[in-house]
Amino acid sequence: MRILFSSLPLPGHSYPLIPLALAARDAGHDVQFATGQSFHRSLSAFGLDAVSAGTAISDAFAEANGGPVDLSSVTPERQVELERLAFAEILPRSFMADLGPVLYQFKPGLVVHEIDNTGALFAARLAGIPGVSHSIGRVYENISIEATVSDLAREVGVELPVPATRGGGNPLLDIYPSSLQGKEVVAMASRIALRPVPMTAPGQPPSWVTGRDRDGGRPLVYLTFGAVFSGMPALEQAIKGLAAMDVDVLVAVGPTFDIQSLGEVGDSVRIETSEPQAELLSLVDLVVHHGGTGLTLGALANGVPQLVLPQGADMFSNADMFCNADAVATGGVGAQLPAEDQTAEAIARRVSELLSDDETRAAARTVAAEIAEMPSPEATVSVLTEIASR
Repeated sequence: MRILFSSLPLPGHSYPLIPLALAARDAGHDVQFATGQSFHRSLSAFGLDAVSAGTAISDAFAEANGGPVDLSSVTPERQVELERLAFAEILPRSFMADLGPVLYQFKPGLVVHEIDNTGALFAARLAGIPGVSHSIGRVYENISIEATVSDLAREVGVELPVPATRGGGNPLLDIYPSSLQGKEVVAMASRIALRPVPMTAPGQPPSWVTGRDRDGGRPLVYLTFGAVFSGMPALEQAIKGLAAMDVDVLVAVGPTFDIQSLGEVGDSVRIETSEPQAELLSLVDLVVHHGGTGLTLGALANGVPQLVLPQGADMFSNADMFCNADAVATGGVGAQLPAEDQTAEAIARRVSELLSDDETRAAARTVAAEIAEMPSPEATVSVLTEIASR
């Protein structure tokens, strides 16, 4: 069978689909991945065939703004409006336009689209091709986004019996563990649990990490805000707080981050511009991060407690940080600190508490066991063929 996967061209939107795409390909299916050109290099590293579709995210925001966006001068209200236009109008329209010819030429028997790529949902529905929505984290709704998406659906003649953020009427592959997912999502008859698989660029952790004594040595804390949020002041505060503790610290920052701007960080802190996160998470004792879904699920899958420091306002583009922070805190698998409390002292205090908290570590291991029991991507391929044959 031919299967088309499609996502917005962002790591957090594309990486979650890769394990299932690889499993489908390895099972003998003809797989193609449709997304923006900027993510094609990452896909080729995994041996996946890519085809261009959709406007680049920066171009979508520039179009919504009527010119380049200067984030330093954009008010929170204006950012909300730009996000609504970009994610619920411009990007869906561009994906619909680009995927029409792709679907005609490739003739897939099934389209698997990530949950925020409503353009792919609409394109498949209009072409009469079965579709499956693939979650990229904890499912949440944004009223203004949903309203605009619903208006667009009516305009192009697509019925949405349920909100697009819950699959739009397609089966929903949900990679979030049930114990931490919203109850209304878990209760959906169309929900199909799918084990999240940590997926980052291949690599090996540094030898000082793999060779350390995990039983008698000092705890290892992994600190990262991803590539996008590495410049946030809270990262520097976290480094300062952790450097004063009796722990070893591995900090991962984006490739364009100026490490020299941090000054002296202490002998216990090592800073790298790239780390094989999927392989690293099983080797650390605690993760401190901004709340990205890949990090949250990766830590959960490895039973590692986490401290989440969500960044920025609770808007569409980073609402996942706050959803993940809430899930971690309410699920008892870690803690969160709001922006106003993200000082060096407060971060060090919470890290110290988490490292000595056996109850939190046990809860994290319980969720890891839950994730391990979720159907694997390999087992889920047969579900895709069943859906396509209906």
